[in-house]
Amino acid sequence: MLDHLLVDLISTMRGSLEGALLQRQAIEERFQVDVFLGDVSWETSYSLPGEEQPPRVRADLSVDWPTWSQTNYRSWSIGVTPDELPEVVIEVALRVQRLASEPPADLVLSVLPKESPPLTDDGLVRSATTIEKVHNDPRGDERDRDPAVRWAVEATYEGSMRFDEAALEDPRSIRPVVDTLARWIASTLVQLADLPLHFVPPDPAEHP
Repeated sequence: MLDHLLVDLISTMRGSLEGALLQRQAIEERFQVDVFLGDVSWETSYSLPGEEQPPRVRADLSVDWPTWSQTNYRSWSIGVTPDELPEVVIEVALRVQRLASEPPADLVLSVLPKESPPLTDDGLVRSATTIEKVHNDPRGDERDRDPAVRWAVEATYEGSMRFDEAALEDPRSIRPVVDTLARWIASTLVQLADLPLHFVPPDPAEHP
């Protein structure tokens, strides 16, 4: 059974991200259920509008609805006060890709704050930043125009959002918080895209 609180949160997040003028990457969206533990998760990706495919910068979001939160929410819904109010675990990965050369770490980190704006209690905390080096295999006539190496950098933010009584009574009350998060994601993606970095063109073989 899907809890309507989670469905309302997903709907609110979609509306806030699109309201921040971000473009959803439809092929990247997933809804998953852990058949062993019972945890439910939703994953989606957004980029700046007008970007080629794949986009130069994107945000990958995941929302985890753990089993204990489901149990506590259902207890609350039938009038039983739970020991802890339910919460969702949120992860946001901000990614710069299709880089033609190794990005200066200090330059990228200069626009990546250590923490997002607060979500009810605390903000999402930057937990890791990785730089990827991808070696491409030559493919026939394309070997002369495709770069041998591509780079990417990704910063991951993690945290949780706890639902208070007001949010449980009316999930629409969390909209201002989610709007703030969406605007922060959009603003950070714009700053990443504006960095003086060199990008390679999208691969037409991968995205016709």
